[in-house]
Amino acid sequence: MQRTLPVLLFLCCCSLLSRAQHKPTTFSNSTYIKANVTTLINELDIYIEQELTEKLSVELGVTGIYTDYPDYILAKKIDFGQKKPDISTEQFVEGRGLGFRAGLRWYIFSIYEGASRAGGTYFQPVLFYKKIFYPNEDVEINDAMYKESASKNVYGLQFLLGRQFTRGKIVFDPYLGLGIRSKVYHYTNFNNNSGTVQKDDGRLVSVLPSLQLGIKLGLKM
Repeated sequence: MQRTLPVLLFLCCCSLLSRAQHKPTTFSNSTYIKANVTTLINELDIYIEQELTEKLSVELGVTGIYTDYPDYILAKKIDFGQKKPDISTEQFVEGRGLGFRAGLRWYIFSIYEGASRAGGTYFQPVLFYKKIFYPNEDVEINDAMYKESASKNVYGLQFLLGRQFTRGKIVFDPYLGLGIRSKVYHYTNFNNNSGTVQKDDGRLVSVLPSLQLGIKLGLKM
């Protein structure tokens, strides 16, 4: 009996160790699909967030721009001494484009444990780029027709502070932040200069700080 008891204890320990080694971990790298509802007035922003570790995730986004009218308000209607691009209201309204974003998110104060950890207060630097094409406009000078064209490139860096949380499968992601963006306008216009057609190839660079405030809604996949 004295010899049998140590053998039984050894076998029990081996069995428990084997079960512990094969027990699945509670954490899985979850994926989240979100849309920014605060930018729907002029563009559709879709994001995918992928958990990397307990504290880090990466968020990638793509933007479809269907009007650039908000930039018309900022660039042409709000006057604080800045230069204004020679682009018409109709071109701003009918502007179309694409954008891309990439950010690394660090959850400073996490509120979840286990299978879902992308929740809580986070800090996130974001790089983004947008390309907008404005429609051509026909102008008549000296009984001849000319096409005026324009486009815009936007480069930016944002620093966001937010707090993400879920209700079942629904994801809520409100945020605020500060950033800086550079807008580079290119435009080609034609003017009547004393009976002579003058072509103007313009380029305007605007660098301004920006304020971010919004909310993303989505689903945990």
